[in-house]
Amino acid sequence: MTRNTPTREECARLDARDPLARFRSEFVLPEGTIYLDGNSLGALPAATPERVAALVEQEWGQHLVRSWNDAGWWEKPRDLGAKVAPLIGAAAHEVVVGDGTSANLFKVLVAALRLNPRRRVVVGESGNFPTDLYITQGVTELMGVSERRYDPRRQSLREALAPGDAAVVLLSHVDYHTGELRDMAEITRMAHESGALVVWDLCHSVGALPVHLSECGVDFAVGCTYKYLNGGPGAPAFTYAAERHHDTARQPLSGWHGHARPFDFAGEYQPAEGATRFLSGSQPLVADAALEASLDMWLRADLGEVRAKSLAMTELFIELTAAAGFGVVTPLPAARRGSQVSLSHPDGYPVMQALIERGVIGDFRAPDVLRFGFTPLYVGYVDVFDAAACLRDVVETGVWRAPRFSRRSQVT
Repeated sequence: MTRNTPTREECARLDARDPLARFRSEFVLPEGTIYLDGNSLGALPAATPERVAALVEQEWGQHLVRSWNDAGWWEKPRDLGAKVAPLIGAAAHEVVVGDGTSANLFKVLVAALRLNPRRRVVVGESGNFPTDLYITQGVTELMGVSERRYDPRRQSLREALAPGDAAVVLLSHVDYHTGELRDMAEITRMAHESGALVVWDLCHSVGALPVHLSECGVDFAVGCTYKYLNGGPGAPAFTYAAERHHDTARQPLSGWHGHARPFDFAGEYQPAEGATRFLSGSQPLVADAALEASLDMWLRADLGEVRAKSLAMTELFIELTAAAGFGVVTPLPAARRGSQVSLSHPDGYPVMQALIERGVIGDFRAPDVLRFGFTPLYVGYVDVFDAAACLRDVVETGVWRAPRFSRRSQVT
């Protein structure tokens, strides 16, 4: 530890001054656990069980079908979208919540291709999250267009756009593997100058840092709500569509909930106004209730404070683990870092399993990356200090070499 590295006592003083510390009591956190996997599944908000129970027992159990009107079930995709909107720098009517990230990505990719019919290529990064790669593959096969993947270690996005044939660029705002934060404004500008539309995947940035979709001129975006937004496993995702595309965007899953007048029961589809046209079928209202409990809490959080604490914690963790022999995969400059730290180790899987057994929960991504997500609403500086100390001890003692830690589970 260097002379300037904070001690545990100094970390405790940072926690005492932390303006976000008041949120920690609003989460259910298991005793003796330091949870650093909120970038994969967020912790349970304490208000969620009661909110879900109210929907199940009262709205569904007692009021039955009347709740579509009386409890606002029908408007829930728009109401939740309005609560997500300030977290991503959008207007309320540009965001809806419903379906999953994969389905929403499929919708906006097709819509973007239809808006740019003279172009025949979707450009993406070869190391993007597999969902993005797989959905792109399916869309290009369906639409009869091509896909171009570039490897940023060998080629720049500018070079990938150079042929002038890209219809759409699809990228993740924060890379799931490395934790690298992309320059949304610059990349969006570059894509537009080349004649392409832009789709951003916000799964690893929403709730972790301020996002400015409207300010950056983004065309479409999607994101999940079960990571930093703590919506729970299987929580519905969101779709953003810039207002300038509302009159012309046509998504392929033209279901009843996206119709302009659904209760006319007309035989022909007519898209609704605003982002509502990106809805398809009935929404998971029990899951919506869980998400709303968290979003109501997020409306009280300051994203500037979230970002400042995130950067401080990730900086601290990198510094505290520097002597343990890990490779640091996450970019060191703060402006290029999301809210996770990715470390590499040739035996990363058993090291992570040994760490989890000691109560510090992160996750592993093949082939050799240990990921640690720092969620500012419920992770503190002492947590970071203790997690780093535990990780160093696991490596230095070699406890991870025990055979039980090398047995692979389905979910890593």
